[in-house]
Amino acid sequence: MFTESDDTEVIQLVLRGQQAAYATLVNRYQQYVFTLAMRYVKDRELAEELAQDVFVKAYRCLADFKGNSKFSTWLYTIVNTTCLSHLRKKKDETILLEEEKMISISDNSNAEKPSERLEQKTQKQMLNNALKHLPESEAQALSLFYQGEQSVDEIGVIMGLTTSNVKVKLFRARQKLKEVLESKYSRELV
Repeated sequence: MFTESDDTEVIQLVLRGQQAAYATLVNRYQQYVFTLAMRYVKDRELAEELAQDVFVKAYRCLADFKGNSKFSTWLYTIVNTTCLSHLRKKKDETILLEEEKMISISDNSNAEKPSERLEQKTQKQMLNNALKHLPESEAQALSLFYQGEQSVDEIGVIMGLTTSNVKVKLFRARQKLKEVLESKYSRELV
């Protein structure tokens, strides 16, 4: 992700009237927002539409960003609210992030050999499949911590939990993930 100071500088430019600078934030976070939207809806076009809505809402509310957390955390909150509102209207069920989208956002692989890339991709797919066996909130906490690079405090803000609760949730989620990996993917882990 990008540093808070990079994002803060761009936000200040936008707030001072240089609206074109907002494109920098969109370029930085478009894959992040799209991937998060795909978590809630299966349809790629709908996820793109929701991502556009998120950026419009973020632009309109940019002055409300206080800098108490990372811009990505604040943006995540908008994604979450936008997608949940859409789902309430459509009465769809939420889903976990699709494996391919998670791989593309979390893996800018520097592997030199195609076989190494394939092995890494397979391992990530196995991990993401294992995450689907966890309760939604535990999978979300693990995804935010390891793939979204959010701090425990930021995860607390996003999920509406105390820092202690987030730590407990992460601990329990890791334990359950270990059990799932050992029971369902023991042959692949050898």
